[in-house]
Amino acid sequence: MNANLEQIKQEIIAGAEVLNSSKEVYEFKKKFLDGKTGKIGLLMKEMKNIPNEEKAAYGKGVNELKEWALTFLGEIDEKMKAKELQSRYEAEKIDISLPAEEMAEGNLHPITLVKNEIIDIFAGMGFEIFEGPEIETDYYNFTALNTPQDHPARDMQDTFYLSPEFLLRTQTSAGQIHVMEKKQPPIKILSPGKVFRSDDDATHSPMFTQMEGLVVDKGITLCDLQGMLDEFVKKIYGEGTKTRLRPSYFPFTEPSVEVDCSCFECGGTGCKLCKGTGWIEILGAGVVNNKVLQNCGIDTDVYSGFAFGIGIERTAMLKYGINNIKLLFESDIKVLNQLNDK
Repeated sequence: MNANLEQIKQEIIAGAEVLNSSKEVYEFKKKFLDGKTGKIGLLMKEMKNIPNEEKAAYGKGVNELKEWALTFLGEIDEKMKAKELQSRYEAEKIDISLPAEEMAEGNLHPITLVKNEIIDIFAGMGFEIFEGPEIETDYYNFTALNTPQDHPARDMQDTFYLSPEFLLRTQTSAGQIHVMEKKQPPIKILSPGKVFRSDDDATHSPMFTQMEGLVVDKGITLCDLQGMLDEFVKKIYGEGTKTRLRPSYFPFTEPSVEVDCSCFECGGTGCKLCKGTGWIEILGAGVVNNKVLQNCGIDTDVYSGFAFGIGIERTAMLKYGINNIKLLFESDIKVLNQLNDK
């Protein structure tokens, strides 16, 4: 019996010398110490064949061998794991003396920058933000804004209709109707969002961003509109920038005006940007038509208002010197990097 136990012990010692990993140690331990198939485990099953007077000594010898094997192989396993961990550390070691890889600094898109800047400017004047739905009814997009049934803007060539009643809004002006229906004056709101029109060239896109402004209160006049726009252009294009109003026509305002600002590139002397005129068209505006106010239940004998619509892409193109609106939508990193450097 002792010779058999000693033979297994020497077999363990000899086999342990060629082990190279903790995985091999695990498999080797299983070969000897597994309760069902291990060589030491099988020795205990031989207990039934041992004479009664020798069973105590036999059991003691097997248990001592088992304890020794657990300790011996456990120490080897710890050494293997420590060695493997050290090898892993060496493989994953980082040389902190090497220069770090340069990471490109991100930035907001030019449209987002301009949109946020305009919102900040008007928020400082007391405007609240209202975001209307992009899918509108014909009533809110046209009828309530005093747009005649035969107006060209209603044509299929200009508007994306989803059904005879629903369409993709062509202007954020529809938002002012939602607000005036639910809130009585004084009203001072800014309504930014995407709008959609069937138009596509270097300066127009089928989808673009517009920002509608509306003020309704007692005694509001065109002078109030120009005073506010004077402040706006100074903050977005720089001190010294002025505005001028030119007569125009919009169904929802009367009188209606096109708003120009003095060229911030040449100071009004004439250059390529302003086409030698010294002025740049920036937005449309006007005094809110009484019919629009009446459609929303507002007493026009007491209240009046003005409205204006700013194209965010146009403002960004002027601000960053972009001559093709598609550059704002293609997300070309080289182009965006040039814009962010300005």
